[in-house]
Amino acid sequence: MDRIRFGLIGLNFGRHIVHAVTHGPAKDVIELKTVCDRDHNRADAIGDRHHVAATYDVDELLADDSLEAVGVFTGPVGRADMIRRIIRAGKHVMTTKPFELNPDSALDVLEEARHLGKVVHLNSPTPLLPPNLKQVLTWRDQLNLGRPIACRRDVWANYREKADGGWYDDPQLCPVAPMFRLGIYMINDLIRLMGDVESVQVTQSRIFTGRPTPDNAQLTLHFTSGAIGTIFASFCVDDAMPYGNSMVLNYERGTIYQNSAPCLSDTADTIGMSVVTPGSNGKPAIQNAAIRRGGESGSYQWDAFSRAIRGEKLDGEVTPREVVAGLRVVNAMSRAAASGKTERV
Repeated sequence: MDRIRFGLIGLNFGRHIVHAVTHGPAKDVIELKTVCDRDHNRADAIGDRHHVAATYDVDELLADDSLEAVGVFTGPVGRADMIRRIIRAGKHVMTTKPFELNPDSALDVLEEARHLGKVVHLNSPTPLLPPNLKQVLTWRDQLNLGRPIACRRDVWANYREKADGGWYDDPQLCPVAPMFRLGIYMINDLIRLMGDVESVQVTQSRIFTGRPTPDNAQLTLHFTSGAIGTIFASFCVDDAMPYGNSMVLNYERGTIYQNSAPCLSDTADTIGMSVVTPGSNGKPAIQNAAIRRGGESGSYQWDAFSRAIRGEKLDGEVTPREVVAGLRVVNAMSRAAASGKTERV
């Protein structure tokens, strides 16, 4: 199968994607042809380094009929409008979280893309269910775990950032910063596992950061099913185990764990998971699974992107409604951070 001819817009964060599509997991299905950035020096330097064309004008890139797809790695403000320009130019789109700050704008452009027959994929929620979430649903059904009761997810890293005047410094553009930048993957995952969220609460603080936005936060989720959940996201913890993405899911007849302690932690190649249910002898029955990495939440599913562009119908592909459900939670989270109150989604 021929590789997808690809242009890329936004080379600040997007420089990491350039490497992925030229030397990483995307190189077998993506052919980078053009990079675009308003910073002429940045565009020229990356274009020269990777032997591809460089432009500073989005319209010039979109006028190139040889390009089949475009990666959008600019900030989230107005990204729906950018994607609308791209799909109307006849091209497919790969982009990143957070997809768009306005949920209604996001839904409109995703529905328009479907009408036009254009693929729009992003890294969270991923187009196809990640392997670890598939394992959760397999255990849930095979072991008859019953209704979801509660969930807890944690992610941390060691950042000591300084203000730079970018959108990370703006609480309107980057609400509850650790949650918006790291916890958003977990928001999207939990919606796929637990269903719609009814309301949210926020607790946040600034400990080490030099930015005006927080570096330590917790989000409480009240699901429409009655289940409750918490997500903790922080830039303040240095334990040599960053981005551990631990998870505990309580069901009425069992509990699922992912990377919940060092003894259960994942490795470079696998994600460690366990399920505990009542055994026939009255003692806990435990099953373990080591899920091979690949396609998990936060990753770009380039192979699925290529297959969808070539016309394959992807079984179980995420819907526009599921994508936007996470954005509605983020919108309510932003309001809760400002009001200090519980906010409905």
